[in-house]
Amino acid sequence: MRTLGAALTQYVAVRRALGAQLREPAVMLRHFVEFVERQGGAFITTDLALRWAMAPVDVQRATWARRLSQVRRFATWLHAHDPRTQIPPARILVGQRRRRQPHIFTDQEVAGLMTAARRLASSNGLRAHSYTTLIGLLTTTGLRPGEALRLKRADVDLERGMLFIRDSKFGKSRFVPLHESTRAALVSYARRQPVRYADTQTDTFLVSDSGRPLSGSAARRTFAHLTSAVGLRPTSGRRIGRGPRLQDLRHTFTTRRLVEWYRAGREVTRDLPMLSTYLGHSDVAHTYWYIAGIPELLQLATDKLSGRRAGGGQ
Repeated sequence: MRTLGAALTQYVAVRRALGAQLREPAVMLRHFVEFVERQGGAFITTDLALRWAMAPVDVQRATWARRLSQVRRFATWLHAHDPRTQIPPARILVGQRRRRQPHIFTDQEVAGLMTAARRLASSNGLRAHSYTTLIGLLTTTGLRPGEALRLKRADVDLERGMLFIRDSKFGKSRFVPLHESTRAALVSYARRQPVRYADTQTDTFLVSDSGRPLSGSAARRTFAHLTSAVGLRPTSGRRIGRGPRLQDLRHTFTTRRLVEWYRAGREVTRDLPMLSTYLGHSDVAHTYWYIAGIPELLQLATDKLSGRRAGGGQ
């Protein structure tokens, strides 16, 4: 019998050969396999799957259901090769995901996060600079965190100030122009990368102290510590509670852009499709998901609407 680890490696290879990217699920299932092995298990059981799926605390039930669904897919495939494998019953964990209210960062909060990032422990200073650059990049471009972390050096055109986002969500690729201040920050970051990383380790633009790509899980953990350090996330002893996410910087970018447009007197409903394309959305309806009803935006929209009605316009 193959070990669970070997079986998982084959499962991931098969799924990717069929066109699935399977980035996060592959990491998630690797953690599950490690959990089973720590429990002394040699094959998947419903009890082990449930215990692992429900291990995280302070998360929505939908998160438990998503974790279990990944195990169930793996178990369904594995059962054909190892009949001992138990397939967790469908819908044994059911949870409807509720929209989590995004945190819209102020300029002061972003500045505080970047200051905290500069203080991160680092063997050569690169880790601190990488996270400062990541936060600044997400704030000024509205990229999805995964898009920023997957950027290759060849995707970052520092001469023209342009990013190439390849094969992102829905298989869409796009070019993202950069503000001059963002371009200058990326030039500074590129110059700080040790020469020894230029041709070895990885071609990823954002890297760790060791020259390896910044992983999504590491970025989320570090961001949790940073938001805790600036008082945006509750802590109890060593335990860090729920708080703002990296994804909230995308919400912030989108919401703030609408505020700027309203202030400038632009026709927001007419220009919104342009913003949708910039963000890489296949439909403008997806862009509305990222717009938070902060008081400032609501007031500006109300004033705009009231002005039209008062003038008897459109």
